[in-house]
Amino acid sequence: MRVFYNFCVVGFLVVGLFATPISAASLLPSESPPEEMAVAAADSKAQAKEIPNKFEALKRFSQVLDLVERNYVRDVTQNDLINGAVKGLLQGLDPHSTFMSADEYKEMQQTTSGEFFGVGIEISMENGQVVVVTPIEDTPAFRAGLQTGDVVLSINGQSTQELSLQEVVSRIRGPKGSEVELTILHSDVKSPQTVRIVRDAIPLTSVKSKKLEDGYYWIRLTRFSERTTEEMREAFKNAEKESKSAGGIKGIVLDLRNNPGGLLDQAVSISDVFLQEGVIVSIKGRRENTEHVYEAKNQFDDVRAPMVALINAGSASASEIVAGALRDQKRALIIGDRSFGKGSVQKIIPLSDGSGLKLTVALYYTPSGSSIQAEGIVPDMEVAFEAPRADDKENPRFQLREQDLNRHLENGKDKKSSRDKTKKEEGKEQLARDNQLRIALQVVKSLPKMQGIKQ
Repeated sequence: MRVFYNFCVVGFLVVGLFATPISAASLLPSESPPEEMAVAAADSKAQAKEIPNKFEALKRFSQVLDLVERNYVRDVTQNDLINGAVKGLLQGLDPHSTFMSADEYKEMQQTTSGEFFGVGIEISMENGQVVVVTPIEDTPAFRAGLQTGDVVLSINGQSTQELSLQEVVSRIRGPKGSEVELTILHSDVKSPQTVRIVRDAIPLTSVKSKKLEDGYYWIRLTRFSERTTEEMREAFKNAEKESKSAGGIKGIVLDLRNNPGGLLDQAVSISDVFLQEGVIVSIKGRRENTEHVYEAKNQFDDVRAPMVALINAGSASASEIVAGALRDQKRALIIGDRSFGKGSVQKIIPLSDGSGLKLTVALYYTPSGSSIQAEGIVPDMEVAFEAPRADDKENPRFQLREQDLNRHLENGKDKKSSRDKTKKEEGKEQLARDNQLRIALQVVKSLPKMQGIKQ
């Protein structure tokens, strides 16, 4: 009973400190009124009662630990048992709190700052099921057809119900070029589907941009990693140069669809690019040191063009912070579907042995004071996405042009104008296959007139 003995020693030491009876009255000034003395006495009794309860729980834990260590059918180390107990403790709190081994903690750090290999999905644990929050664009999972809301039933034949969320992540990741077999249940079908996906490097470039029309730009954020704000500012610099002859940037469509989130500071700095003042987001937790209000600052390179933001069910966490700030501050019109609804703040706490905790410590609140948690951001204009039909002859995705052929002949025109024409074609193709983007462009072009209408 090695562990039990250690807890008992601690227990006797602590209880020994309170062995001498001390009355509440002896701790209060003699002039204290009787009602204050009664309250103090009640508090003292509650504290005294709480201490034995805590040690009873620790005693029970140590007994179970010792029984399992001595009697379980297989030999298990005390370290493995305690790690499992810690994982269970955190997993029982909420879907996002978890314990990470040293290797898992290192993998988590790589997700936001370095290159890693996997299939490219953001996942969450909901009601004991591993659910796809969103597939990351241009990744093996995205190309394999995984969708928001899909349930991952097994990985290489092992049921995910037996695994923690971090263990699922570790098993899905692996060396580049290796294959992983996932059993997926799509939200719109009844039978599971087995998908074999070859792992690849997951791109950490988080910003894409494209000219839709002269002066109007599509800015797509795929995640919030360490360089997202820097990448977005670079995209705007290029857009300003390109649109100078057309009178500058006239409108922006900020695309946050299927963006699973990421770093809080990046969500704040991205929002600050579009806002000159006011609250961006506030976080409130159980303790005072977890409460903080983030506000926008007026910067010389802030973007002031009219804008629309696109969201859907795959927009989570940091994406919802940005969308909530832009909506509540009346800076942008939000179009699309209701967002995912992950409004909790996780703190990463490194431990001395290289492992770490990811612990939920607070909730996000939009500038208007509403919580995102389990509610999400409701768009100003709800527009469902309509997937382009594969048999649609007018869908540019399936068109092949001369310029797409290898070794095609040039027509003798200026190469720069040819590139500009290609960019225009790319924008048209993007609009042709994305109904939400088409509506967003129409709205952002109309915003100056709409804002001029007297209410």
